[in-house]
Amino acid sequence: MKSIAALQATVTAAALFDGEPSGVELDAIELETPAILADVALLDAQIMTIDRTPSQLDHQRIRRARRRVLAARRDLANRSAASDSTVSGGAA
Repeated sequence: MKSIAALQATVTAAALFDGEPSGVELDAIELETPAILADVALLDAQIMTIDRTPSQLDHQRIRRARRRVLAARRDLANRSAASDSTVSGGAA
């Protein structure tokens, strides 16, 4: 029977990991924050109507939240596509 102490090095995190996100990870989170907040707003609008029949105002709130989600995702996709393109304007 092996002792778990013998496996301790493989179970615990690597010495290089200090528990904090790197600058690149923080930048990615900041870039995705509008999309995350739009998703949360949509979920809030949907959760409010779970236990009752949605009113006209509820339908409007959900539609507006869906449009915000789509716009935030579009902006995120456009930003990532713009940063990924390395073509320098010439004909391919």
